[in-house]
This record gives sequence, C-alpha cells and structure tokens, in this order.
Amino acid sequence: MAETFEKTSPSPRKSEEKMKEEADKQMEEEIEKGKEVSEDKKNEKMVYLTFDDGPSEWTGAFLDVLEEHGVHATFFMQGNYLKQSSFQSDVKRATREGHYVGAHSMTHDSDELYKNKQFVPEMQETLALIHEITGTNPHLVRPPYGSIPGLQDELIHDQVIEAGLKVWDWTIDSQDWKYPNDPKKIMDNIKSTTTEDVEVVLMHEKEQTLKLLPQIIAFFKEQGYEFGVYSDQHHFPNNFLSDSRL
Repeated sequence: MAETFEKTSPSPRKSEEKMKEEADKQMEEEIEKGKEVSEDKKNEKMVYLTFDDGPSEWTGAFLDVLEEHGVHATFFMQGNYLKQSSFQSDVKRATREGHYVGAHSMTHDSDELYKNKQFVPEMQETLALIHEITGTNPHLVRPPYGSIPGLQDELIHDQVIEAGLKVWDWTIDSQDWKYPNDPKKIMDNIKSTTTEDVEVVLMHEKEQTLKLLPQIIAFFKEQGYEFGVYSDQHHFPNNFLSDSRL
C-alpha cells in the first residue's frame, strides 16, 4: 500500500512548480491588462473643471448643475468662507457626491501669503478645516494668483515640499471673474485655449460662470473629452514651475 501511495501522490516539488507557473501566467496576464488600461488612458482626452473661491452662496447650485450632467469637479476653497456654518452643508455635499475639495488659503491675501511667508501655514489651516467638515484628508492646494511668482520664493517652495503639499495651477484660464456681463468672452477664452488632451480649467464660483456651466460642459463633450476629478492617489504635476515634486 505504501508503494502504491508513493506512485499516485503528486510530487511536492512538481506541485510547487505548477503553482509557480500558474502564478507567473496570472502575473503576465495582469501586466498585459494593465498595459491595455494604460494605453486606453493615454488615448483619452480628459478635462478637469476646477472652481476657486468657494464655498459661496452659489456652491449648491454648481453642485446641482454638475449632478444634472453627471460631471465631477475639483473645488479649491478658502478657509475664511469654510468657517461660515451656513456654507458647510454644501462642502459636505460636494465630497459626498464625489467631488474633490482642496485648499485655496485662508485669506487669499497676496502680501500675507508670499511677502509674510504664510503660504504653508494658511494652506495647512485650510486643509485642516476641510478635514474637520468633510472627514477627507486632501493634500492638493491652489496658490492664489498661481505658483508663479508666489512659489518662486525659495523658502516658501522648500516649505511646500517639506509639508507634503501638492500644487495645481491650470492650463486654461477662463477669466470668468473679469466678465460678469459677457458670457461670450468667457466661452471664447475657453474655446480658444483648449489645445491639449489633458486640460485643467480655472473658473470661479461666480453667477456668470454658473449660468454658463451647461454650455461649458456641452463644449467639452462635443470635443470628445471625458471629465476627470482630482485624486490624491493618482496625482500628476500641473504647476507653472514644472516641478515634479509638487
């Protein structure tokens, strides 16, 4: 009986080799799938709609329009407005509905942020407020007036990197704040500067932008763009300094 058992039982070594072969094959298949997904992503046109200076009286209406069109967006909010309890339900709603809320400083004051070197402390305070309100842990910030010239200051630049903050500027400036009564000009600005497969559109929580938002969404859909929302886990650099660490 012992002899028969030895002949019919599989060799432990052969079993291990077979398992390794199967694992290697599975890994190869996963790599190929990953390549296919990566290639698909490369071919996608992606636009990130971003809104600064909230929360505001218009935040809820922006969320309504985005929900109606099945689009997610990235919001950069100010701490002095986040402190207002009347706005906080919309901030919670934004993250609950799949939008990203990052920081746009406490004060939006150029002198305080850049001359007085308060950029990082203000951003950290704003991010802490967002966490307190929403439970999320964002790391993305947008410098008021852009990373140039503000973050060209070596001390501030180093502080941003040491703090682990990520920085997003934009590729398209709608200049919506400039034209409260000229929606055509805002739309022309967006259309004329849409040139890349990946675009990040700078807008603000303004009434004129809210009214134009369905038209902006329709334009990018017509151009074949998908709508992206920022993710800390899938960060990619988008700053005027061309610094891959930010």
